[in-house]
This record gives sequence, C-alpha cells and structure tokens, in this order.
Amino acid sequence: MIRECKSVRNAYGKTISELGNENKNIVVLDADLSCSTQTQIFAKAHPDRFFNVGIAEQDLMTTAAGLACTGKTVFVSTFAIFATGRAWEQIRNTICYSNLNVKIAATHGGITVGEDGASHQALEDISLMRSIPNMTVIVPADETETAQAVKYAADTFGPCYIRIARTNLPDVYDKNYKFNIKKAIILKEGSDISILTNGETLVECLDCAKILEEKGINAEVISIPVVKPIDKETIIQSAKKTGKVVTVENHSIIGGLGSAVCEVLSESYPVKVTRIGINDEFGQSGSAKELLAYYGLTSDKIAQKIIGIIK
Repeated sequence: MIRECKSVRNAYGKTISELGNENKNIVVLDADLSCSTQTQIFAKAHPDRFFNVGIAEQDLMTTAAGLACTGKTVFVSTFAIFATGRAWEQIRNTICYSNLNVKIAATHGGITVGEDGASHQALEDISLMRSIPNMTVIVPADETETAQAVKYAADTFGPCYIRIARTNLPDVYDKNYKFNIKKAIILKEGSDISILTNGETLVECLDCAKILEEKGINAEVISIPVVKPIDKETIIQSAKKTGKVVTVENHSIIGGLGSAVCEVLSESYPVKVTRIGINDEFGQSGSAKELLAYYGLTSDKIAQKIIGIIK
C-alpha cells in the first residue's frame, strides 16, 4: 500500500525548537549527530542553548545531568545504540538514580537503521532503558505521536527515553489524537487474536489485520506507545476477549515490548503469547525494507505467522 511518509526525526526537531520558544529553560545536547537527529533545528533557533559535546556519549549524559541539577529541562540526542549502550552506566547512576530531569530522545533504533549494519542497529535499547528505575519509555509511531510524546516529556519532571525511528512513517493518527501516558490505544476491535505493537511496526500490523480479515480472522490491534509504565488493564482485557496474543516489535524479543506484555499476563491472566521481533541475534546490512521482510516484520509475514497460530 502506497502512503505519504513523513520524517519523525524532523517532527522531533521542530517540536523541541517550538518548545524552546515557549520555555527558556529547555537546553539540547547532541553527540555530533545533529543533522541526523534533527536537533540542528533547535540549534539554529536557539544557538545559546544547544551544546555539541562531540563523539563522547558518556560525557553527553553526565553533562546533561549537570545541567539538570541547575534546573534545566535537558533533551539529549544521538543514535539509540550509543545513547543506551555506551552511556548506560551514566544514565543509570547519574540521571536515573538522582531522578534528574533529562529526556533521552534517541534516533536510529532497530534494524531499520539499514545499511549501517549490526554495529549501529539498536535491538536492545528498550530492554536496557525499561529496566532502570525512574525511567519512562516511549516508542511513538508517527509524527503526531512523536510531537506529543516530546511535549509530554518536556512538561513532566523526570528521566524519559523516547525512541525515534530513522525511517519516514505514514500518519496513523489525526489532529484529534491525544497522547496519554497511562493508556494504550485500541485502533481496531477484534475477537480472534490480539496484536500488540508500537513504533514503526504499528502500520504493518494495521495492514496485517486487513489481510487477516480477508481470511476470516478478526484481529484486535492495540498500539502500546508507552512501554513503561505499561497499560496493564488494556492488555489484560484484550487477552480475556481473544484468548491469543501476538506482540510485534522492531527490537529483540528479549526484554522489549513482548517481554513486558508477557510479564503482565503471566502475573494476571496467563494466556498464549507469541513474540514477533528479532530472535536473539544481531542485525545485518541492507535496506530498511529488505530487513523488515527478512526478519518477518512486514504485514504479509506477520499475517502468515498469525494464520499459523490460529490454525
């Protein structure tokens, strides 16, 4: 299906620049990737509140912590693999342990980083971030949700991790959408199986539901943009309705959305859960489209998997 796709990275850059006009307390840091992360938009508008720390991600996080200690609202950006991997200890011990007002808006998560290959494809970032106390974890699916998640983070005190896709994405939500940190979004009601997803794979799951409908399978599609704190109630209610759950994510099946959903259901309503994502392996070089297909994250591949489950 051909759709107009829009840059969620650009939506991030524009949103923090606009917030910077309203809130003089906002500062932005980057690790020499402002063109890729689109923090360059903020840098041009507010050069006195933008700091490029260079290729030094551990310094990036500790500098952000220091600025937060002076009362600033700090956004920091770099690629997800470097933000969450190289600087994990600084995020844990300096930002989250002290519950500082630092927002990590990391781009280029998942296999859709593409040709840069395994070294740059963060498949563990959500797992790493949601395991740290005080950290909120958000994975938006389009430019509208990205902008609203960034605004939420700017207005809410405490550490926050926002995973922003490298790829351009089609609109899922219209201007009436309201981001709610406490609620998942049921985008399609269904009775046969529950599909839980977020981020880049949401549009694939919506297309998958249309394929399944042609096969007589009525799938419920739920977007879970907030992986932590996760909306337990919506997950449990859907599982009780359909009796079968599938999670889909551009991330390792270990520790990410699938694991979070399994944790909820194992404690409150044990039911069969199938996790679709990257299976305990590294990524590889290729186009985003090729890699999504190879790892089974396209609508047709997800549908094939679900048909097998139903049968």
